[in-house]
Amino acid sequence: MSTPVTMSTYVRCLSYGLMRQLADFIDPQEGWKKLAVDITNPTGESRYNQMHIRRFEAFVQMGKSPTCELLYDWGTTNCTVADLVDLLIRNQFLAPASLLLPEAVRMAQEVTLPLSSQETLPIHEKQLPVQEKEVASIKPVLAQSTEKQRSAPFFSQENSSPQSSNTGFHNFSFRDLESVTNNFDARPESAGGNKLGEGGFGIVFKGYINGRNVAVKKLIAMVDVSVQDLKQQFDQEIKLMAKCQHENLVELLGFSSDGAQPCLVYEYMPNGSLLDRLACLDDTPPISWNTRCKIVQGTANGINFLHENNHIHRDIKSANILLTDTYMPKISDFGLARASVTFTRTIMTERIVGTAAYMAPEALRGEITPKSDIFSFGVVLLEIITGLPPVDEKRELQLLLNIKDEIEDEEATIEDYVDEKMSDWDAPSVHKMYSIADRCLNEKKTRRPDIKMVQQHLQEIKIS
Repeated sequence: MSTPVTMSTYVRCLSYGLMRQLADFIDPQEGWKKLAVDITNPTGESRYNQMHIRRFEAFVQMGKSPTCELLYDWGTTNCTVADLVDLLIRNQFLAPASLLLPEAVRMAQEVTLPLSSQETLPIHEKQLPVQEKEVASIKPVLAQSTEKQRSAPFFSQENSSPQSSNTGFHNFSFRDLESVTNNFDARPESAGGNKLGEGGFGIVFKGYINGRNVAVKKLIAMVDVSVQDLKQQFDQEIKLMAKCQHENLVELLGFSSDGAQPCLVYEYMPNGSLLDRLACLDDTPPISWNTRCKIVQGTANGINFLHENNHIHRDIKSANILLTDTYMPKISDFGLARASVTFTRTIMTERIVGTAAYMAPEALRGEITPKSDIFSFGVVLLEIITGLPPVDEKRELQLLLNIKDEIEDEEATIEDYVDEKMSDWDAPSVHKMYSIADRCLNEKKTRRPDIKMVQQHLQEIKIS
């Protein structure tokens, strides 16, 4: 017979089955991140920094629950169920808290019931206008039938978006995009299909329109995201791309909104992503050091253009840096980008979004600031030097960021990590680029350079 759970029960003594039940509530939407950033040591300092959070995220790829791993680790401090329930209630995880102490949750609800919905918002949410709140998180829903997709338009005519019209972009029909992508053939291009890649907000297919190759991104409906929310996500990218056109930003050609799934049509980038080319995927040749230097300079130019126009990308990574046939870099995927009128102000958001292996400490707390893009770019610079992916569970140092600690502790030098596939690199330029990466990756955002300073330092690297 199992021992009943009380307020004084140690978290480390909870049964595996109960832990799994808690995880079933908290793992979706990456709720465990909210808990991790709210857990403190007895001194009041945060127990978990961004390195810890990235390690917990790596458990997902290993088929493990990050929530369970987080609770196992926190449990070693002799925290109690009372501490855990308080943490859960504070972060609005009432259902899992009820599994542990139903009475405590009932009492907490009685206290908050008389308050208005505005009064019960977290402090940082009160300070934001409604439009600044983050769209809910994502999980693919079961695909609808083809017949249903064709019969149900994504936008009704009366609700058609002002952002998706009058922008100068071509309005394609969904049927036409089906035709040019071979009915959205989901086989990879290497296997004779049309699929080019997949991201957080959709799948990208290769198409052919008016004598030119294009990339068609079909947005995917998500759990807990209404049609209106998805429409706003769609409009976000169109609105930004209409304002922000630059040689180092991928070009949006048009869109489709008359089918069940909205689509965005971009210029086709024949060399794919920087992530894939650094990995020499599909036996492509390695990128030379000279070309890599040009790629980072072009990427920095794109980030500078965004920041000058008061936009924060929020998901700078090698998978979102696409390459033309001449390896000119173009930043893509603006679904997470945010605009700020004042720009210098830090925007707080309840929803933590982005790719954890690239995320700055403040981004993991829900802050949106241009210095977070700088941190992410620092990780890209490490990828450029080493040719290694940002995270690899088979590697001793799973996170690429960890090599910075090794170098600081004089256990290794940056030369030990230079990509062996390159033959034209030289020590001074590698050291210069690593020095820039090191500054971009400072834990404190105020000590990171802005993008203009990064550009200046990159220009000092000699390119033949």
